[in-house]
Amino acid sequence: MEPVPESQGTRRLRWLIRGALVWALVIFARLIDLQVIHHEQYRRQAIRQSWDELEVPAPRGRITDRSGETLAISIPAETIVLNPKRIPDLSVAVDIFTEVLGLDRERLQERLEWAVAHRRGYLPIKRRISREEAKKVRGMNLDWVEIHPDSLRRYPKGTLAANVIGSVDWWGEGNAGLELSWNERLRGRPGTLRIMRDARGKAIETEVLSPPEPGADVGLSIDERIQYFADRALHRAARQWRAASGSLVAMNPKTGEILAMSSYPSFDPNRRVRSPGELRRRVNQAITTPFEPGSVFKIVTLSAGLEAAGLQPSTLIDCGNGVIRLFRRRIHDIHSYGTMPLEKVLWKSSNIGAIQVALRVGERPLLEYVRRFGFGRRTGIELPAESAGLVRDLSQWRRTSIASVAMGHEISVTTLQLALATSVIANGGLLPRPRLVLWTQRPGGGKETIEGPPPQRVLKPETAIAMRRMMEGVVLHGTGTRARLAGYSAGGKTGSAQIFDFETGRYSHRYNASFVGFAPVQDPAVVIVVTLNGVDRYGGIVAAPVFREVAQAALRILGVVPDVVKPAPEPVEAEEAYDDLALAGLGDAPARPPRPAPEPAVEEASVTPSPYVFGPRAPNLYGKTLRRVLEETSRAGLRVEYSGAGLVRAQYPPPGAVLPAGEPLVVELAR
Repeated sequence: MEPVPESQGTRRLRWLIRGALVWALVIFARLIDLQVIHHEQYRRQAIRQSWDELEVPAPRGRITDRSGETLAISIPAETIVLNPKRIPDLSVAVDIFTEVLGLDRERLQERLEWAVAHRRGYLPIKRRISREEAKKVRGMNLDWVEIHPDSLRRYPKGTLAANVIGSVDWWGEGNAGLELSWNERLRGRPGTLRIMRDARGKAIETEVLSPPEPGADVGLSIDERIQYFADRALHRAARQWRAASGSLVAMNPKTGEILAMSSYPSFDPNRRVRSPGELRRRVNQAITTPFEPGSVFKIVTLSAGLEAAGLQPSTLIDCGNGVIRLFRRRIHDIHSYGTMPLEKVLWKSSNIGAIQVALRVGERPLLEYVRRFGFGRRTGIELPAESAGLVRDLSQWRRTSIASVAMGHEISVTTLQLALATSVIANGGLLPRPRLVLWTQRPGGGKETIEGPPPQRVLKPETAIAMRRMMEGVVLHGTGTRARLAGYSAGGKTGSAQIFDFETGRYSHRYNASFVGFAPVQDPAVVIVVTLNGVDRYGGIVAAPVFREVAQAALRILGVVPDVVKPAPEPVEAEEAYDDLALAGLGDAPARPPRPAPEPAVEEASVTPSPYVFGPRAPNLYGKTLRRVLEETSRAGLRVEYSGAGLVRAQYPPPGAVLPAGEPLVVELAR
């Protein structure tokens, strides 16, 4: 029996079934590929297409002063983000956000066109917007606009200590001051936020993968009240005397804690930098800008003289009637001083006297003391870009360099270095390390105290005490009378170093005017150093009043008990010694600058004794033998110290001057 031939319909059905089976096998194989073989790959791809992971900035830690007052803080803010792929009309988007957010039209147009050309779906157009701006943007309900969480850095005190605290950049990273040097601790750890989007790219679900971890809080040694007076006094003086720059450091001489550090010019860290010129205002002048110190450096020279050369405050120094010639170089004082005791060399800021002391000390020991006081190396303060200053090795000294260094030339220092050197004298001979950060604290943790290295012995205690008394004389009798305080004793030293003009190769008629000081004298609670650069007056006129204003406020704030009953007398300013420096190899000193408006000079103690000093008058012993001197002083009940043999050629105090109770009468005899 022959098979019945298949109809055309049956064949078509069979081929259809076969095709369906093949198609089913292909689909099944594809499903195996998608669901088994490449499941993980496609799952990750799907997540990438529908989920976005965004970084959530962590709030930076707070910066506070020593009493907990907030100097810098991060507050919650928001950022506007656009999806350029989904913007229907770029010109409309530019119009909207130019008006609502106050953005630059051309700049926004360029950024949007670039994002579209590069197929970017994420474009932040304004960070850290205000609440009003965020409310307006939310009210538009645009599906191609998103608002993401952010953090805004604010400085509640404005310009207060701005050059110390620093600032942050557009992305919230520190770019100056403490914000930069402590950025890693302050910045914290950012979190991660995952956002699910629909087919049109609109966010429909969010998930926090890891929360942001706030940065550590940092507590400073700065006292905002003292800092306020320091900023005000320094900036006022800088504007009054048209200074190019200036700096001030106030510190506790025993602990090295910085109570105030001020710079001129300054800035408001709440405002963004809008021009290259504004960057200069963010420089911390107290640590980054070294300068020739001038006569304030004589405290180092005379300290070395007391220890290395065995001098005493009463040791008579020949000041050469105001002139000295070393090799072919001529150096002179602004006044002609003859022989006078070492302490008066400091009071009158005699250049020749300081040079004579340095010659007795010697080059190598003098350089050793310069380095022992901390000059020529960084102090280690917790701030960026600190300068070490400049102290040249002995092999680089010229034959007359010992004279220059004795007067504070051929050397550069920072204001902070001067403050630490002054602290050596104020605290009894120890060089402290500066302390700016007292503690840090992580969220939920305890305070971690930041301890510094121990101080180093620089001077013997008796040397430091002798220098304190000599520096008190500068304020009472010498070039620093404008630094006298009401109710407190004070010691200090003025300085006026000519600024070298590299274009002319000569020293100009402008100065680095400085004052270093401490108060009270018996147990100093504060050291203050003031420097004003590029002024046309001397340190006793320009910088000493700034010291007085800040020291008066600081002592009151610190609760220091007054140690002087009488009110501070009106200052009678002595003209400060002019740091007259001969250029190398030229012999003569540069031309003396035009003298400022005449200031009344302090007369000798024989005419106007200090209002704080009481005692008998010194007799006239000139030309008398030692026997006659001993007889006369014995009858008057005076103690005498003498040196040499023959007849009296010099005495201190001079005839008729008040001899403080318990102080000896010093005479020098010669044949």
